[in-house]
Amino acid sequence: MALLSSAVRQLLGLLIMVVAVAIFAVLCTLLLPWRTLRIRVCNVFGHIVGRSILAVTGTTVTGGAKPEMDRSMPAIYVSNHTSPIDIFLGIWLSPIGVCGVAKKEVAYYPFFGQLYVMSGHLRIDRSNRGSAIAALANMAELVRENGLGLWIWPEGTRSKDGRLRSFKKGFVHLALATGLPVVPVVVSGAHRIWRKNSFLIHPGEVNVKVLPAIDTSLWTLDTLELHVAEVHRVVNEALPPEQRGEELAVAAK
Repeated sequence: MALLSSAVRQLLGLLIMVVAVAIFAVLCTLLLPWRTLRIRVCNVFGHIVGRSILAVTGTTVTGGAKPEMDRSMPAIYVSNHTSPIDIFLGIWLSPIGVCGVAKKEVAYYPFFGQLYVMSGHLRIDRSNRGSAIAALANMAELVRENGLGLWIWPEGTRSKDGRLRSFKKGFVHLALATGLPVVPVVVSGAHRIWRKNSFLIHPGEVNVKVLPAIDTSLWTLDTLELHVAEVHRVVNEALPPEQRGEELAVAAK
């Protein structure tokens, strides 16, 4: 029964995705000259589809995060990543004007990935450091000029067991380039609903906490490692014990 239920949920979710992508792909095509408008239009897509997929998967969200997200905009939102559910949480929670930061391989996700490419949200080639830095610099300029925010999963990939992994440094570079505060978004329980590389979906509750903004105005490149560790520690301490990773973990150079 669990297998059948998961299949039905995924088929229904896919149907919602296909219909929504078809509609919003037309809008993005009409808006090709205006990248910031495409980003905002796809935020609307995220609010509709994200909430719909959460409902289809039987995910109940607690914590009252959405009003806190709206109040903190613009900011750089950093969140832990343990499940496909996180993607739909992220696009639902992100205020209008938040640009996603994802690995370039997102383009290969069926339907969602193609719209992501059209939308103007940022894709990074993690295998090419020079290209990644240039992409971050260009996005930082767009963010500053248009009052945008950013959403990033600093672990770089989903955790297999729900525990927090070390952070990459991209969010610190973005903070230095934009001057935006960093707002940690802590997700608990998503890994129990839909585990990485699993077909089965187990309806349940996810708690989302939006922590106080971290001022980045005094951050410097020389103290980059300390800032990575600081944000990691804040997120780690806000997670339940079974999801905490190693203390003060810092992304490798």
